[in-house]
Amino acid sequence: MITLSNIGATTAYPNADDGRSCEDDEVTQGRQARVRAPELIGRGGWLNTGGRAYSIADLRGKIVLLDFWTFCCINCLHVIDELRAVEEKYAEQLVIVGVHSPKFVHEADHDAVVAAVERYDVRHPVLDDPDLVTWNAYAVRAWPTLAMVDPQGYVVAQFSGEGHAHGIDTLVAELIAVHEAKGTLHSGDGPYLPPAPESSTLRFPAKVIALPAGTLLVADAGHHSLAELGPDGETLLRRIGSGRRGLVDGPPDVARFSEPNGLCLLPPDAAAELGYDVVVADTVNHVLRGVTLASGVVRTLAGTGEQWMRGQREPPAHEGREEALSSPWDVAWSPEQRRVLVAMAGIHQIWAYDPYAGTIEATAGTTNEGLRDGPADQAWFAQPSGLAVATDTATDAEGERLWVADSETSSLRAVRAGVVTTHIGQGLFDFGHRDGPARDAMLQHPLGVTLLPDGSVAVLDTYNDAVRRYDPRTREVTTLATGLCEPSGAVLVASAEAGRPDLVVVESAAHRLTRLRLPDQAVRVEASAYRARREVVAVAPGPFELVVVFDPPPGQKLDDRYGPATRLLVSSTPPELLLAGDGSGQVLSRELTISSEVAEGVLHVAVFAASCDDAGEVEFPACHVHQQDWGLPVTVTPGGARRLPLVLRGLDG
Repeated sequence: MITLSNIGATTAYPNADDGRSCEDDEVTQGRQARVRAPELIGRGGWLNTGGRAYSIADLRGKIVLLDFWTFCCINCLHVIDELRAVEEKYAEQLVIVGVHSPKFVHEADHDAVVAAVERYDVRHPVLDDPDLVTWNAYAVRAWPTLAMVDPQGYVVAQFSGEGHAHGIDTLVAELIAVHEAKGTLHSGDGPYLPPAPESSTLRFPAKVIALPAGTLLVADAGHHSLAELGPDGETLLRRIGSGRRGLVDGPPDVARFSEPNGLCLLPPDAAAELGYDVVVADTVNHVLRGVTLASGVVRTLAGTGEQWMRGQREPPAHEGREEALSSPWDVAWSPEQRRVLVAMAGIHQIWAYDPYAGTIEATAGTTNEGLRDGPADQAWFAQPSGLAVATDTATDAEGERLWVADSETSSLRAVRAGVVTTHIGQGLFDFGHRDGPARDAMLQHPLGVTLLPDGSVAVLDTYNDAVRRYDPRTREVTTLATGLCEPSGAVLVASAEAGRPDLVVVESAAHRLTRLRLPDQAVRVEASAYRARREVVAVAPGPFELVVVFDPPPGQKLDDRYGPATRLLVSSTPPELLLAGDGSGQVLSRELTISSEVAEGVLHVAVFAASCDDAGEVEFPACHVHQQDWGLPVTVTPGGARRLPLVLRGLDG
């Protein structure tokens, strides 16, 4: 989860009808002022509506749920998936509108948004808001944020983070009952009009590996299957998976995947002993799958099919089939450990799966999102999305090195001998396309990493549409190729020129594989650098109050049967920003002390809340987890704020 605050914006929503502030609206006894929903404005226009633009007035009579998202953010993708059941259940009364609000420069490109809406199977209208006009009008501070508008055009609730589907379901049911009785609910078809489907051999492919016979196996995420292609990278030889979204084991025409991304070919001896050859990161199913190439049979190796949420047990070596995972994005074989390493993008960690014991455990990262080096169990990642394992024969004493494309920090990281280091990258909010010494170089949301024959590393610099090269000996970054279309994975293959392999690159948004000759020298490109454009929080030095607002959904109460129902974790980058108040606690408010000696930094806030159905004497009521991470860039100034409210879940009036 990434957050950039615009805390300076007013929290009072303007009246969309006549421009009055919320204080001018009707106030009922014992209730807060009713807040009119601001207008829906976005320069990029509307998607999934057949070209028609909609206003708040056009949607009167419907319950409207605004989903502020950006397609780089794994938590936003989780919310799209968890809302599918609610969207289908209330198809005639509820309209979900995705408001695409970009973080990266690439995400402000309209064509990239169009591709993302198809890639992630978004089945509701989407407003493309590259200038963040609607984001600012609703005073949004975090991705993802949801705001609910009732059939009369009033904002009635706001949610931040994941895990709110059950509460939204309950609230929608209540609003239906209220507005049916008032005669203000208009059931019927909504504004969603799906675009005409396009046919292609691959659809948003993610990663690729070379098979022993010289063919290529592609994770064909958009087709929810694996595609085996001939050596030319174009001829389809077979599919593994029926092409229908789901979690089903079995033969290739029966098995189902859900947006598979990462692939890992096991060494022959391991494959012979285990009975399968390839491990697949089946991302949206939150599982690892095993594939036997000879038969195409698919089996589930690890994961329950449910998403791991903060507050659940963090595995030391639990049984793989009993452990929930969270958006595994890539997998790589570790010869040294004889385990499969997993980029667990959904919770910002590296895990390891032992295929012999069938167990899985976290090996690096704390689940906090950010860029922090150090011992593996204390380091921070941000959506690790690409892995490659290298053994440097010149330094065997140090052991193998795991290269990590850490997408949300636009960085190249490494894990070696239990220590995490950053080779390229500045942090959550700095990105660009700049070659040169690694300390100054910049990437933009890389999703893949591949080892090159000379020991250097090819980085699939996805949002720069480029392939970059990092030489760990000289610590120089150069550009190998530009003009690609969201490259996300690559593999070395034999070429016609003896002793000089080619690089086959997955151009995900172009739905194809592209073969590149490895040049003798890298090509430098004109440098560019960016900082994310949202306003930072101006905070005053000294005492500072942090408050997280959480209201249990209707029909629920805090679940404190087995201990505290809430947890708040606060830290900062740099650590010196906070003189007091960091650490973990159960109360959702905290007195902090901001240092006057640090000019700027990032305030990291993670919150967890557990609620359960208020079911009277029911012995085992259903329980629900709500969680959110905020990364708030701050500047320290004497005139800054001394209090910061953050909403995990709040109801208006």
